[in-house]
Amino acid sequence: MTDQHYENFPVASILLPPRLRQPVSIIYTFSRQADDFADEGDLDSATRLALLDGFRAELQRIAAGSEPETELFMQLAEIIAQYHLPVQLFHDLLDAFSQDVSKKRYAHFGEVMDYCRRSANPVGRLLLHLYGATDRRNLAYSDAICSSLQLINFLQDVEIDYRKDRIYLPQDEMEKYRIREDQIARADSGGAWSTFMLFQIERTRKLLQSGAPLGKILPGRIGLEMRMIIMGGESILRKLHKSRGDVFSQRPVLKTRDWAYMLYRSVLAR
Repeated sequence: MTDQHYENFPVASILLPPRLRQPVSIIYTFSRQADDFADEGDLDSATRLALLDGFRAELQRIAAGSEPETELFMQLAEIIAQYHLPVQLFHDLLDAFSQDVSKKRYAHFGEVMDYCRRSANPVGRLLLHLYGATDRRNLAYSDAICSSLQLINFLQDVEIDYRKDRIYLPQDEMEKYRIREDQIARADSGGAWSTFMLFQIERTRKLLQSGAPLGKILPGRIGLEMRMIIMGGESILRKLHKSRGDVFSQRPVLKTRDWAYMLYRSVLAR
């Protein structure tokens, strides 16, 4: 499943302790499949929501102590029990994916962040449960990192999301900078687009930096993995800033030299 999707940030990578690679991979597969239900193919909205409801039913079986009906959820039930993972976090992810089916615009930044709270933050919190590091401070740092990474994806994928009739950029801020939807449709980075995007980039950078201490708090290879994730976000933000937010000419991605530099910096930053 991971081979079918480009990812800017490491997932179940070799940096993680071996004991955590399988549970991280199971969580990722759950998230990836559910996200595909909302996004991929030519399914109608009712079918997409029905598929997501099927996942909800499996989670309800797990919560009730019943045996799931599919192999993925049998594996998920095992790691939920072993690591005491909150089932609600998986429901939050499904709620976000269901929202993608029906909600196409976001009136203000508060709505965007509420989406991030359910679409991204649960993954970080699940990882902290696997790590056994779920104090209040760590959870807050993780939420900041995960929300910022989700925002980075929105900034990268403005054109891709628009082709799916979605705009995650706050509507009131678009209006303030006189950004119209037809400008996105034309892939036009003129006018106030750069100023608008630089504002989005800087706000996202501050949010990412506010969670960065988690990379030094977590020990060993887990901390190294977290620092790599944070630096991946920083690298994309630098590329976005360098292009002044022109995501139409070329979507910023991480290349081999970026990964090498990130690993070097991550090792030094322990």
